Amino acid sequence: MTTQLKQNNEPLLEVNGLKKYFPVKNQLGQKSAFVKAVDDVSFKLYEGKTLGLVGESGCGKSTTGRSLLRLIEPTSGSALFEGKDIFKLKGKELREARQDLQMVFQDPFSSLNPRKRIGEILEEPLKIHNLGSSAERTEKVMDILHKVGLNVDHYYRYPHEFSGGQRQRIVLARALILNPKIIVCDEPVSALDVSTQAQIVNLLRGLQEELKLTYLFIAHDISVVRHISDQIGVMYLGNIVEYADTDNIFAEPLHPYTQALLSAVPKSSPTAVRERIVLKGEIPSPLNPPSGCVFHPRCPMATELCSKEIPVNKEARPGHFVKCHLY
Repeated sequence: MTTQLKQNNEPLLEVNGLKKYFPVKNQLGQKSAFVKAVDDVSFKLYEGKTLGLVGESGCGKSTTGRSLLRLIEPTSGSALFEGKDIFKLKGKELREARQDLQMVFQDPFSSLNPRKRIGEILEEPLKIHNLGSSAERTEKVMDILHKVGLNVDHYYRYPHEFSGGQRQRIVLARALILNPKIIVCDEPVSALDVSTQAQIVNLLRGLQEELKLTYLFIAHDISVVRHISDQIGVMYLGNIVEYADTDNIFAEPLHPYTQALLSAVPKSSPTAVRERIVLKGEIPSPLNPPSGCVFHPRCPMATELCSKEIPVNKEARPGHFVKCHLY
């Protein structure tokens, strides 16, 4: 799956300096502080490729995805899609852009209306955007159900009649119904068992090849991300600390946090030996992040400089970026 990206290709989506701060109010209702959920995140998405965002729970992965789709409003930054900044679009322009930007949510059951049949749920986006006649919409839904591996008779059933894997296919069908260019997959397999995870990942890859889709794939399991991503961004406390092609991340992880993540991945061979890197302490609160490098309180290689100065994003190897004072 992994391919070396050509640097002269124009990205389909270019995100620069994305920040999302949630205000915290005191007992008087006044803003007293901010939770820095996403703090200066930048990356590029290339057409037909997949960027995997990986990190521990609470690091800002899902907030990044939701901010890109304007499900929550970003605090600052830009997201250039086909020459337009998504964060500046309003009204009709934003409505039109949302046809090209869709999302697959982590919990498929809570994102499906339990009172509506699957056919109604899948036709709703087409109605909202005034696309096609009633017969054309039904035909489109039948076709998309087939593409995601469901039967035509599923059109008439309700969400509670399906398994978790089938519901995830329905949510994927809803994201595909408008022929989007980019799909944000927010931990789409984390609630599924291993065999069903493999089926959904293979389905995503097959659809990407067939429909020329571009994915932002968010997950906390780096081994799952490896199988679908062309590039990986490793997030920690609202920051992307390492960013490179998937092969480079696994062959030569540079950031101590990435090294710790990879050390926790089980080996396929029972005789293989890998030294486990155990991080000490708890993840700091995004309400009061550490000074300097946000990872330094838990980093086994931290120096005095790490606690004082924020590391810049450096290209330590060709196409391999890292925020660390070791490089």
